[in-house]
Amino acid sequence: MAEETLPEQIARQLRRDILRGKLPPGTTIKERDNAAELGVSRTPMREAIRILAQEGLVILRPARSPIVAQPSIKEISDQVTVLIALEKLSLELACVHATEAEIDDLAATMDYMDQNFETADPLDMFEVDMGFHHALAVMSHNDVIAELHQTLMERLWRARYMAARRRRNRERVIVQHGAIVNALRARDRASALVAIEAHLGHLDRDIRNVLEQEAEAALVTK
Repeated sequence: MAEETLPEQIARQLRRDILRGKLPPGTTIKERDNAAELGVSRTPMREAIRILAQEGLVILRPARSPIVAQPSIKEISDQVTVLIALEKLSLELACVHATEAEIDDLAATMDYMDQNFETADPLDMFEVDMGFHHALAVMSHNDVIAELHQTLMERLWRARYMAARRRRNRERVIVQHGAIVNALRARDRASALVAIEAHLGHLDRDIRNVLEQEAEAALVTK
């Protein structure tokens, strides 16, 4: 894996600040202040913000400071619908095209999650979980699917983390990921679709619930 550039490192830190709520939706990101806090110049900070804007986490504004994005529940729900459809298609294709080495790597990721679920930082574990799902898209051996999946994952990053944090359950995560890996090993497309539906079928509802609760809380504090 290529070493991260300084803008990528800064983007990763800001992304985590957004996920942890240090930079909630609507927050202004002041390049100078954030650069000073991280001990970097404004040039890599500006490039990092552009990275987050491409991911949909930040909104750029002409002649004004960028802000943390606050997409509507409808926008997010539409994206979730497409993401789930892509993951199902990815898994069907992966049952045909994935190599044994790729499946072994996926199983190793699941084993890591199993062994570290209780002790790892929840955000670190979430990032590993998302890596598991993107690996499925890559294993489809369809570049268009992998690219679209990456884009949607980035745009849904915050919403999925919030939902995952609320539904953090070791058995559910490990058992459901295991069912996906087992279906892949058997090259069983029907079982794979059942497994991914069990794992993601509740995603839209969970995300809607957490975003609605966040919106209600914001109204109370105003």
